[in-house]
Amino acid sequence: MVGERGTAGEHDDGAAGDTDTQPVDGSRAVDDAQESGDSASHFLPGRARVFVKTMGCSHNVSDGEYMAGLLKAHGYAVDFEDARKAAADVWLLNSCTVKGPSEAAFDGDVRRALALGKRVVVAGCVPASSASSATRASASQKRARGHVWDALSVVGVHQIDRVVEVVEETLKGNVMRLTKPKRVPLGQSHLADSPTKKWRKAGGANLDLPKVRRNPWVEIIPINTGCLNQCTYCKTKHARGDLGSYSPDEIWERCESVILEGVKEIWLTSEDTGAYGRDIGVSIVDLLWGIIAILEKYPKSGSMLRVGMTNPPYILEHLDEMVKILSHPRVFSFLHVPVQSGSNTVLDAMRRQYTVQDFTEIVTTLRENVSPAGCTVATDVICGFPTETDSDFEETMVLLRELQFNVLHISQFYSRPGTPAALMPRLSSEVVKSRSRAVSALFNAWLPYEGLVGVTVDALVTEISADGKFYVGHDKLYRQILVPMDEKYMGRWVHVEVVRTGKFFLEGKVLHVVGGNDNDDEEDEKNDFLVSAAGRQEDENGVKKTGKGVVVKRRTPKLVNVAGKMVKMTADKDIATNDSIISDGGKIPVVKDDNDDGTVLSVPESYKKQLAEAAGPIISMDATNNAATSVQKTATHYHSLFSTISVSLGVFVLLYGGVRAAKL
Repeated sequence: MVGERGTAGEHDDGAAGDTDTQPVDGSRAVDDAQESGDSASHFLPGRARVFVKTMGCSHNVSDGEYMAGLLKAHGYAVDFEDARKAAADVWLLNSCTVKGPSEAAFDGDVRRALALGKRVVVAGCVPASSASSATRASASQKRARGHVWDALSVVGVHQIDRVVEVVEETLKGNVMRLTKPKRVPLGQSHLADSPTKKWRKAGGANLDLPKVRRNPWVEIIPINTGCLNQCTYCKTKHARGDLGSYSPDEIWERCESVILEGVKEIWLTSEDTGAYGRDIGVSIVDLLWGIIAILEKYPKSGSMLRVGMTNPPYILEHLDEMVKILSHPRVFSFLHVPVQSGSNTVLDAMRRQYTVQDFTEIVTTLRENVSPAGCTVATDVICGFPTETDSDFEETMVLLRELQFNVLHISQFYSRPGTPAALMPRLSSEVVKSRSRAVSALFNAWLPYEGLVGVTVDALVTEISADGKFYVGHDKLYRQILVPMDEKYMGRWVHVEVVRTGKFFLEGKVLHVVGGNDNDDEEDEKNDFLVSAAGRQEDENGVKKTGKGVVVKRRTPKLVNVAGKMVKMTADKDIATNDSIISDGGKIPVVKDDNDDGTVLSVPESYKKQLAEAAGPIISMDATNNAATSVQKTATHYHSLFSTISVSLGVFVLLYGGVRAAKL
């Protein structure tokens, strides 16, 4: 058994019984590793390559980025692209259980990994949603169910902060399964020494963990996990559970930190943002006004807030305040509010806890009252719910014709095991498909952006189009604005004239750059490599340092921030033993970086301090010789970081010089 090494300040409900570590009996991955000489006896922490694949919602994406960040900060090479997965030692598969096809795709990935002899760690909502029944089932029952991942290591959705432990045990040939939710004392966001015996469900792993942002300009922040609903078709409830909210202070701190790192879009995510805070005595509007106050502290950053999906019942009571919030210039006038059906009879069978009239009031109020130009409301529709009659479906069509959504997610009903809807008699697949086609045809019939050629809009550019031909920005209504691929536009607000429109986009000619860079008034803007001015502070010697976080990608090649000095790095094969590059008399090792996928590794100050405290004092460091081999450590904790002398720069910089490294 592996000893408990939970993140400091957190409590795992029933953690002692939640950790199941054992040899993998007859695993092909183990056999292949032993044949290649990479057995558990030769295991070196931080010296493996991990392929990370995430499926599903933005909450899952954020979880995947956190797990990748932890692995990378502990020295592991992390790959995201399918083209590189064959070279990986471990596949970390972060799954989605919303629909049958998504779970089938996950099962297929597991089978492919095992067929290639890979070690596999599964994560996300598929194993989490089956955890309780798997715990009660016998070995024969598990085999009868036929889950291909039943004998594999599991990182639960509430245990992502322990992914390094799980990966390391898996590399050793063991199985480690962490699935139970975290709890914190009532009135506290983290576990502290306290005599209280009353607990509540936590929001999840701490927000101040290392994170690899796939898009350097976008930060996804989970504000709560789980929900208050009991929808009859939903399997995600089984995985994420009841509502557990992060404290406002923890979210606000994360928001400010990422703004200082140069992030331009902050996405709030959860299973239901409208329900946020009901378990801790606050509301979503309290949280949002606090975030807006932080955004206003950095007027030149140009950063924007996007509020994530909310179910109608909980946002309805905050409707007047939401109008004000979505009208604020630093908040996108965009809200995702799923309706699922236009029939009150079907909504009742779904246990959705609102009526079509409630939903219509939300949509019309936001569209008519949010300034300056209304609000984009996205919604979802499920076609072919078991109790849906022809008359019910027609009511849905009437609602869609009336409200004409610019963004509509259309789904066929999928029966999810263990849900009440799975016990209902299903409609024929022909009926379900025909209704889905009818909704799609209706949606595709209207062109919301017709007549907009010639108008001018401001857009914040943060993405690359799927075809790789344009940069993509978003205006206040969060409409997609395509602009030419000129690097000076990325991460900036641009003023564009619309020259072409499509069903889902506006194409613009850039008239000029508006702003969105904290260095607009600074002389060093002439540099290709910029550090956020808002994130700068001076030490006791007057030397300017970077504030919280990391330097965000603007150009290539790569930079690291060493004690406030920006140093260019080269890309040699390994950490050099003699070669180094010099910055103001200091030297750092030359580091290989053959996995430049444009991501950014964000390592919060609080996490670096936590590692330093766990590691103990660094006895000696000769910065003019081979820095990578001269560090001597005394700690017994976090042994995985220090059991090999050939540490990666990702670990080295966390422990020496207050360094933050970014994949630029």
